[in-house]
Amino acid sequence: MPQTLWYAGFLHSMRKESEVRKQKAEESPPTAPSTNSKPSGASLARSAAVVGVATMISRVLGLVRDQALANFFGATNAMDAFYVAYRIPNLMRDLFAEGTMSAAFIPTFTRRLTTEGRDAAWRLGTQLINALIVITGSLVLAGVVFAEPLTRLFAGDFSEVPDKLELTIRMTRVMLPFLTMVAVAAACMGMLNSLHRFFAPALSPAMFNVSLILSAFVLVPLMPRAGFEPIMAIAFAVVLGGVGQIAAQYWVLRREGFRYRVRLNPADRGLREILGLMGPGTIAGGAMQVNLLVNTILATGQGTGAVSWLTYAFRLMYLPIGVLGVSIATAALPVLSRHAALDDLRQMRRTISHGLRLMLMLMVPATVGLIVLAEPIVRLIFERGEFTPADTQATALALTCYAPAIVGYSAVRLAVPSFYALGTSLTPALVSVGTVMINIVLNLILVRVLGYQGLALGTAIAALGNAAMLLALLGRRLDGLDGATIANCFVRIAVAATVMGAAVWLADQWFAARWPDSGLWIQMLTVGSEISVGLVVLGAMARLLGIAEFNQAVHQVQTRLSRTRSR
Repeated sequence: MPQTLWYAGFLHSMRKESEVRKQKAEESPPTAPSTNSKPSGASLARSAAVVGVATMISRVLGLVRDQALANFFGATNAMDAFYVAYRIPNLMRDLFAEGTMSAAFIPTFTRRLTTEGRDAAWRLGTQLINALIVITGSLVLAGVVFAEPLTRLFAGDFSEVPDKLELTIRMTRVMLPFLTMVAVAAACMGMLNSLHRFFAPALSPAMFNVSLILSAFVLVPLMPRAGFEPIMAIAFAVVLGGVGQIAAQYWVLRREGFRYRVRLNPADRGLREILGLMGPGTIAGGAMQVNLLVNTILATGQGTGAVSWLTYAFRLMYLPIGVLGVSIATAALPVLSRHAALDDLRQMRRTISHGLRLMLMLMVPATVGLIVLAEPIVRLIFERGEFTPADTQATALALTCYAPAIVGYSAVRLAVPSFYALGTSLTPALVSVGTVMINIVLNLILVRVLGYQGLALGTAIAALGNAAMLLALLGRRLDGLDGATIANCFVRIAVAATVMGAAVWLADQWFAARWPDSGLWIQMLTVGSEISVGLVVLGAMARLLGIAEFNQAVHQVQTRLSRTRSR
């Protein structure tokens, strides 16, 4: 009951601030930044394209990173140990720091920026950074102290393999400070996104990938000489990558006028609003990460390689989400925050509806494509060095089962911040708890029937259920989400994607019959040709079925590329 009263009070304060702001606007011209002009669907797509280009660079480097790790370590005990050790700080990061903090921070920062100006907004940003350092620093210290029981809880079966559990514990201690660094980086990202500076924040994760790539080739051979296992080089690189993410954004913030100060006032109203939203928001945004943790725990009992196969497959599945779905959600959040602050629910509905239709246009074909081309894609990207053909088949099976989650995760990336913009994270928190419970039940059942790939399938089903529940509740909150328009768009996209999938499958069969044992260059040619066939067929079907979102997405990509060339 006190929590409900607090949220009611918060919503009332938002409406009151909106009334005050409107009254001030009548008395004097607004001093808000020019970036607060009324957005349109085209501007949302343009912002998403900017984020998408930067994110694409980072994701391509992420693929190179995964290729390097697969080449040096394959799906071995060392790689399993690394992924479990990395899962612990990464879980806390995703639950506490990155997505949740950004979604809770941007509406409050945008409101202060709009009503009080940049100086007040900078003070709020500084206070949040210092609060995050204190909070995450405490978690890191506790994690270092209790690393052994924590790791045994997650991967007790590793003790059956000599030194596997001990290696996991050592890497966990090394990588835990990554939590604090990425929390600060997320605060910088929130400030820049509120100012409509999307490129640098979206590109900053590339520093993490560059750190791991360089370490794989430079530090891995040196580790035995220093008395460390080769995989420890990657653990050290994780921490260095966190530092790089901060550095890549801080210089842009300085150009905007931000100056860091050692200042922390726990009584600051804006800071308390952010931390208050982050409480239940941590639960709301954590379904995916908790589900992945459940997968990791259950996969440790599925033999050597299962953790790595699932991780490699999830990375491939998440690629279109990270490049396209996150881009749309990132561009939409500041827009949604302004509409919510002005109580303009009609514009919120339009923004969410447009964002969902863009996501469907991109994610449904991506899902079909990954299912049809799972094995060729995994073989092309990973099968070399220590990554064997058996690893390719196992990872491809997991990817096929994961693929339907693309649509679910993408929709959640837009739905959860929409609740934050409305001033509440309680509803998505409750839905998230329910989703986690459903996922656990599904995984416990499916892992016994299908083995490790059942964990991927259970996660996909839970992700779709999470999205469906959130969108239904969000529609009730906003008096609808243009459901008929979205449904009509989805049906046409599904038809187009099905025809595309059939064409890609036929092309794959044709190439496989002619080059059954192909080398790397032939694989690149065939996969590239199959993807090209898919894009051509998808474009033709989109034009035939009158899918406007396809033309808009193509136009924005072409515009962005032409601007890049002109520079």
